[in-house]
Amino acid sequence: MKTLYTKIVDLQSQQEEIEQAGQILREGGLVAIPTETVYGLGANALDGQAVRRIFEAKGRPQDNPLIVHIAQFEQLATLVTNIPESARLLAEHFWPGPLTIILPKADCIPSETSGGLDTVAIRFPSHPVARAIIRAAGVPVAAPSANLSGKPSPTTARHVLDDMDGKIEMIVDGGECSVGVESTVITLVGDHPVLLRPGGVTMEQIRTFLPDAQIDPAVEHKLEEGRRAASPGMKYKHYAPLAKVVMVEGNREEYVEYVNSQADKDVWALCFAEDEDKLKVPALCYGAQMDGAAQAKHLFDALRRFDELGAKTVFAHCPDRSGVGLAVYNRLIRAAGFTVVHL
Repeated sequence: MKTLYTKIVDLQSQQEEIEQAGQILREGGLVAIPTETVYGLGANALDGQAVRRIFEAKGRPQDNPLIVHIAQFEQLATLVTNIPESARLLAEHFWPGPLTIILPKADCIPSETSGGLDTVAIRFPSHPVARAIIRAAGVPVAAPSANLSGKPSPTTARHVLDDMDGKIEMIVDGGECSVGVESTVITLVGDHPVLLRPGGVTMEQIRTFLPDAQIDPAVEHKLEEGRRAASPGMKYKHYAPLAKVVMVEGNREEYVEYVNSQADKDVWALCFAEDEDKLKVPALCYGAQMDGAAQAKHLFDALRRFDELGAKTVFAHCPDRSGVGLAVYNRLIRAAGFTVVHL
């Protein structure tokens, strides 16, 4: 693959750089853009050749569908064949925001974008810079996380540079992402709504408006053998540092006792704030035990820091699975390759 000069722009200077990012996208280039969830690696969603460049830059499997980002609700009608009332209801309450809705795709969506499926995933981000770049591009933007496939997702421009320098035309630095994990994905194709990936919009919030919504088993478990992934983040090992991650499920005392029993084996801990002062191994804290939002915001940065620190094995304290905690659990269980110690 040709090595590119990757330009990094800080959005303090605003409009000129936004217009330049939009032009790069229109012309088939790749731009890493900030969103409220994680940084996305954007390309023109209607240009199959440009979208193929995303897969090449990330080393991403071709059957992994991408999320299409829009800058106004009216764009949705041009990208799908039908907008059910359930979609309008969710959009009214959660757009713009960290929610992706899967619907039957229109003919303008190339198979590269949909991962060969007859559906398309659409999101209307709340980050003002992301929306400004999409508007400047004049096209919907396909944008998975801007990291090498399988690695922890990027929540800062520095994370993107670590993975994408020389592979893409531009990185737009919009600061640290506020949510920190990818968007919630729900499919409205079928007999009832199904949550395929948890995120900043919780299942509890969705059920307020769609009481019949269900959670796909693949949210907490491996995807069934032979089943095709309908959403990003379902099929492959994701979010993993070079270090081996092991999830440890137990209360505070059990977790601390177990990790301390491994202290002679050169291990690290990914712990809650309440655990930290009781541990006898080096540790990174990713939030208080019942603060799922804080855990989500700090998770990927912590996983990347373990590699910087040379960690070989990391014992992660299993988060609560309610609210945003379900999203944190979903990311960690995949980072761990479903390796869990139950105490």
